[in-house]
Amino acid sequence: MRRRLVISYLLLMVLVLMALETPLAATLATRETDRVRADRLADATRFASLAGPALRGGTPGPIDNELRSYDELYGIGAAVVDRDRRTVVASASWRAAPGTGAALDTALSGQQASGPESVWPWVDGPIVVAVPINDGGEVLGAVVTATPADAVRRTVTTWWLLLAGLGLLAVLACVLTAFGLAGWVLRPVTELDAVTHEIAEGDRGARVQHRLGPPELRRLATSFNHMADVVSDVMDRQRAFVAHASHQLRNPLTALRLRVEELGPSLTDPQGRAEHRLALEETDRLALVLDALLTLARAERRENQRVTVDAAEVAAARMSAWEPLARHRSVTLRLVATDAPAYARTVPTAIDQALDALIDNAVKFSGAGGEVTVTVRRQDGGIALEVRDTGPGMTASQLGQATERFWRAPEVQNVDGAGLGLTIAAVLADASDGRLTMRPGQPRGLVAGLWFPTPTDHPPPPDSTPTAPTPRGAVIV
Repeated sequence: MRRRLVISYLLLMVLVLMALETPLAATLATRETDRVRADRLADATRFASLAGPALRGGTPGPIDNELRSYDELYGIGAAVVDRDRRTVVASASWRAAPGTGAALDTALSGQQASGPESVWPWVDGPIVVAVPINDGGEVLGAVVTATPADAVRRTVTTWWLLLAGLGLLAVLACVLTAFGLAGWVLRPVTELDAVTHEIAEGDRGARVQHRLGPPELRRLATSFNHMADVVSDVMDRQRAFVAHASHQLRNPLTALRLRVEELGPSLTDPQGRAEHRLALEETDRLALVLDALLTLARAERRENQRVTVDAAEVAAARMSAWEPLARHRSVTLRLVATDAPAYARTVPTAIDQALDALIDNAVKFSGAGGEVTVTVRRQDGGIALEVRDTGPGMTASQLGQATERFWRAPEVQNVDGAGLGLTIAAVLADASDGRLTMRPGQPRGLVAGLWFPTPTDHPPPPDSTPTAPTPRGAVIV
């Protein structure tokens, strides 16, 4: 934007300079030409006063010596012609030049003639001046001079170069001023753009300096900062409300479950016992939803802190934690850690919670006899973790909705869960400058991938890193 603004200023300045300097350059050329023409007319008028005897008596008289001396002194050819255009007296360098005939026609008609009107640097040819020789009102002939225009052209060229130099200085000053002015005007806009990107990337504390630029942009910066404060406050209040509500609801929910459990022994009707069991399951389901909401609220809160963790070690620990449930459901867990240690830079517990959500879904939907494979490797300058299951998988449209809050596929509505696991994994990956991807597995199942950046500093040596525990019942490749 600054370049476009400077170019517009520069174009305007060039147009103004052309509008001012073009008439001035033409005026300078005309003025210098008029000065020389005036001098030649004065000289030719004096010669005309001396040429009368030469034309009346047929003798050169003093005009011959005058023209010779004039030619030797100034290098200007001159001649005296009669009314029949015959040359009576001429200097040594006299040569008829273009325009001489027209000038003589005017002079023999009784009027002075001179040309051209202006001498331009790119035009050759002398300055021709012709003056009539009168005797008692009768035109006897004319005096004509041809002045070389080299000196005039050099003078005009010098003036034009001076104007061009002044114009270039003005353009340079305009460019410098335009850059300064454009920087002053656009600095708030540039900073506003940078701060907007910072806020979009998660730094909600970034603000614009409101004392830069013109008053209108300062007011814009102040309004933007106020808007950012309001939005940040609203988001904090929303997340605090979700966290507090989820936390506060746990106590009455726990009390409610205890009271429902106490009703069990007093129920003797089989249908009543079935309803009692369903009520307990619904309270458990509600507890899971509250836990997921609390986790999501904490995950979405901005965290400036980053920690360096060994993704392979974390994956092995989470596999150990989920191994009893997988064994209970007859699901085989497999860990493939091709690059260990695999250091990643994330927000605290990001890999733990994301893997918990992905492994939970994988074990839940793989079914008896299924297999869940967790792979850890270096990829694209970071650490990639992949959870592959042998469940039913998802369609393309379902993959696009999977990370939406509380979304669940139509065919799994009766399966335990709150529909927030993938949302939490996506939020944690995004907060760590990573990403969550999902794609159908081959020949079936789902492949969920996590990618996290590696730390910029050097990780600790492998021998100083504790060995990752091997999950019981898991296969380590």
